Amino acid sequence: RRAGRYQGVYDLEGDFDLERIAGLTGGRMYAYASGGWSDGLDDSSIGSLFGASTGGGNRSIDLVELYYEQTLLDGTLIIRAGKLDITGGFECRGCPVAFDGSAYANDNTSQFLNGALGNNPTIPFPDPGLGIVVYYNPIEWWYMGAGIADAQADVRETGFNTTFHKEDYFFSIFETGVAPQLPSANGPMQGTYRIGFWYDPQDKEKFDSGRTKRDDMGLYLSFDQMVCKENDDPEDTQGAGLFARAGYTHEDVNEVRCFWSVGGQYQGLIPSRDDDVIGVGMARGNVSSEAGFSERHETVLEVYYNAAITPWLTLSPSIQYIWHPGAASNVGDACVIGVRAQMAF
Repeated sequence: RRAGRYQGVYDLEGDFDLERIAGLTGGRMYAYASGGWSDGLDDSSIGSLFGASTGGGNRSIDLVELYYEQTLLDGTLIIRAGKLDITGGFECRGCPVAFDGSAYANDNTSQFLNGALGNNPTIPFPDPGLGIVVYYNPIEWWYMGAGIADAQADVRETGFNTTFHKEDYFFSIFETGVAPQLPSANGPMQGTYRIGFWYDPQDKEKFDSGRTKRDDMGLYLSFDQMVCKENDDPEDTQGAGLFARAGYTHEDVNEVRCFWSVGGQYQGLIPSRDDDVIGVGMARGNVSSEAGFSERHETVLEVYYNAAITPWLTLSPSIQYIWHPGAASNVGDACVIGVRAQMAF
């Protein structure tokens, strides 16, 4: 019906070293604004629970993040406070961690487009809003992180009205993990193994009775591991890596009660195309038996090829196949074919 064909996002980022600017040792300010346009790609043409392509939306521009960061204890302790996106932003041995990170399935601008292959849908991350996150990395290969944020945040607002003038609902999350390096003929192969849990105190309506329930919580696991390294250069990331995620939560108030995803990527598979990446991933969300769905799950398979055209431009053809979109039996499976252009200056 010539609907649901495209979407786009534009971002502006500012990173300010306050030690150089104002002599504040270990201080940093970060600002991130984003806008987008869409003709309703997922809602009007697919109806997926996960979202066939995250981001977009018809917004001129929103200040998504604005936070202060302080590094302490010789760089092992980092504290962030302000308006922030709690889904991630820290690194352990170069791998994204804290919270629900992945080296191979975490960035919809260069990796998988489908939402289930970017974050775990059993975790009810709030919109970016006021919060505080603490990250501690006392040993090179071990870390832990904890965060608390406004559970009712709206990315379009500053956050003060929901944080201080309504119910005191704060989403909290904790994660810990290890980042081992496996030996190989071409040097160490990096991996990260994570476990975390979350707590959401908001009133949520039970599917079976209409009554409300508080104190929702869940558990998640995640790992990624390089399994093949092409060269012995420590800075060279060519090779193959695998990833997996899993999550579980209560089915009486959450549409997706348990979830898993698996996949991998290969960088530099084609000779002379060292920066190109091919990725394949599969994800499945089993839905609540009490939520009225006519199918038991939604499952997605995605394959993409991210081609580095220039240092500032990449093109990524992608194909997705979605079984039971919206966990509904009255619609057919969906095939989504597209291409993403990413420009960074």
